[in-house]
Amino acid sequence: MTTPTTPGPTTTTVIQTAVEEKGNGGFGAFLKRQAQQSLAFGTLIVLVVFFSVFGNNFFTWSNISGILLATAVIGILALGTTFVIITGGIDLSIGTGMTLAAVMTGVFIANMGLPVWIGVLGGIATGVLMGLVNGVNVTFLRLPPFIATLAMMMIAQGLALVISGVRPIYFSSAAPNFKDIALGTLIPGLPNAVLITIALAIVAYLVLNKTLLGRYTFAIGSNEEATRLSGVNTRRWKIFIYMFAGAFTGVAGVVLAARLDSAQPQLGVGYELQAIAAVIIGGTSLLGGRGSILGTVIGALIMSVLINGLRIMSIQTEWQNVVVGIVILIAVFFDSLRNRSST
Repeated sequence: MTTPTTPGPTTTTVIQTAVEEKGNGGFGAFLKRQAQQSLAFGTLIVLVVFFSVFGNNFFTWSNISGILLATAVIGILALGTTFVIITGGIDLSIGTGMTLAAVMTGVFIANMGLPVWIGVLGGIATGVLMGLVNGVNVTFLRLPPFIATLAMMMIAQGLALVISGVRPIYFSSAAPNFKDIALGTLIPGLPNAVLITIALAIVAYLVLNKTLLGRYTFAIGSNEEATRLSGVNTRRWKIFIYMFAGAFTGVAGVVLAARLDSAQPQLGVGYELQAIAAVIIGGTSLLGGRGSILGTVIGALIMSVLINGLRIMSIQTEWQNVVVGIVILIAVFFDSLRNRSST
């Protein structure tokens, strides 16, 4: 006679428990997330008011349009890396990876004479491939995400310089309308790059909150071991997450190339810090398991408004870097306080 066994918890139950242990379940956690987003939004309003009062021509449509255009690149990078940071990882390669994607787009369109749509897909595929390599290095080689993506950052920077011959690749002769991807105006007065960012933010929101990939993103960041024991192939899903984030890096490269109407191989360094700062300011935890797309969008706007406002006030570049660095420190400090209060 066989002894009846008690069925174990389902995968959904285990994952839900893992997420709630980290503080993503329950009405209290919802209120905390709302408070964080409200604080970030309030900070954005304060910055806008401050620079409107003390900065010349800050609150004009031309300058606001410029801020939104600058937010596009940082915002797209931040949207992708939000998924990685929610898993408890980090991606330092998104800045130079964006540059490599831009260079590859230039190679396909300007150097090889391929149609624009193939070049765009090639640039996005470059980002996806980098995400695949990062995911494999983190999951199968078990390299710390910081080290794996730091190495990829240097590799992407070197490849961008080698492939381009340390020279910009211009699109004007091969594809005169390529710049319209970012600078065109389907809606009068609003650059297409902004529309692309809004569309990608909607996609990222739906994926993070309505799909299995988003659910596993939170579960892995909350308690990866519990998620693995529940029968989920966490290695495979982490690779998918890095590849998904890499697609955003590729799109950012295409948008940046279109905005400049050229692929500049020496750009990219520093963008990753702004994007990561935007994610943290928006309430995503560096320890993983908590984050939102709306918060990331607000964080990206804060970074763009801050940088633009400092330039409007004629603050020297060196001091701009100091201020941005202080903002990053403050964001990480408050993230640390949130994590300590939730334990």
